[in-house]
Order: sequence, then C-alpha cells, then structure tokens
Amino acid sequence: MARTVKLSVNNIPIDLDYFVQNYIEHIVGGIVSSLKDTGDIDNLELTVDSDGVVKLYLNNADVPLKYFPIEIIKSTLEGMVLPLKGVDSVINNLEIVISG
Repeated sequence: MARTVKLSVNNIPIDLDYFVQNYIEHIVGGIVSSLKDTGDIDNLELTVDSDGVVKLYLNNADVPLKYFPIEIIKSTLEGMVLPLKGVDSVINNLEIVISG
C-alpha cells in the first residue's frame, strides 16, 4: 500500500494499522468508484459533520451527492469505524483523508 490513510473521529486522530488502512482505502475506493463521473483517487477527503452532512472532495474537486448515496456513505463509515480502538460509541463527526 503506497497511499497514506488518515482517520479522525470527533476531531481525534485514530491510529490505524496496516490492515485497517488498507481496509478503509478499499471500502472508500469502492464507494467512490460506484459514483457517477469519478475516476482514480489521487487524493480524497471525505467528511461527515455533526449534522450528518457528507462532503466528498476527490482530486481537489467537490463531488455532488444526492440523498441515497449520502445515507449509504454515512451508515457504511459509521459501521466501519465504530469497532476501532479509540472511537467512542457516539460519532459526531469523522474525516477520512487518502493521499499518495
């Protein structure tokens, strides 16, 4: 894995081992590839704020999202990060950054 994957939950950086970094990269990559008019990931920032607003920036461009993808992305990300060490049972916001 040549990319860097960073995760913050409730504004706290979460330490990620190789498996979790790779897992997150593949899950987020699958999400992105399923969206219309997206390409390869050079850099990505995916955030869910305390109001449940999902923002996706892919290769320095905003990717517009409709209701259904937003709900799927929120649910997938919450389910993916809740079991990780250092993550509280209540997620107010999260950020995933993939670069490299």
